[in-house]
Amino acid sequence: MNREKFAYSSCPLVKAMTALGSKWKPIIVCVIRDKKVRFGQLAAIMDVISRKVLTDQLRELEADGILIREEFKELPPRVEYSLTQKGLDLLPIFSMLEDWETKYDQQSEVDDLSMHSLQESLVVEKN
Repeated sequence: MNREKFAYSSCPLVKAMTALGSKWKPIIVCVIRDKKVRFGQLAAIMDVISRKVLTDQLRELEADGILIREEFKELPPRVEYSLTQKGLDLLPIFSMLEDWETKYDQQSEVDDLSMHSLQESLVVEKN
């Protein structure tokens, strides 16, 4: 797996992207945010991801020190996930990424409208 190839890199960006490089990990972090969430709650919220993949992603996030898995010895067994300080520190970064996407997504809509207007004017000129 590529994860092991990059584990010993000295580049901070490579290390960060190795820890967060799947499409699900940032979403998991954003779903958990500043609360404790049980596995079943995560699975229900993220119903497009299989339970196996969710479990694998949670294990990797735990191994990278981004979240804490708290197991309760009761019947039925209960597990809760919460973010470590390292995980909580990602939230402003993800917020900045959301702002970035919103900015350029709106710009894309403006560009599409401009292109549409240009195409209409070309059609009018031809006629």
